[in-house]
Amino acid sequence: MSNDSAPPPDLAAATVLLAAEAAVLTDRVRLLRGQLAEVSVRIEETARRLNELPASPVRADGEDR
Repeated sequence: MSNDSAPPPDLAAATVLLAAEAAVLTDRVRLLRGQLAEVSVRIEETARRLNELPASPVRADGEDR
């Protein structure tokens, strides 16, 4: 026997909570993307600088000194 007069679950409250959580996660993703972009730029800059360094001398026996 169903009770048609029973109140539905509080979908509005659940929706608000999910929307708030989605907003927090969206902000975190945005922050992480910004950090990733900064790291990528730093990696590219480091690679560029490494390519500009002269080759290190290597001894004939294969040991660096």
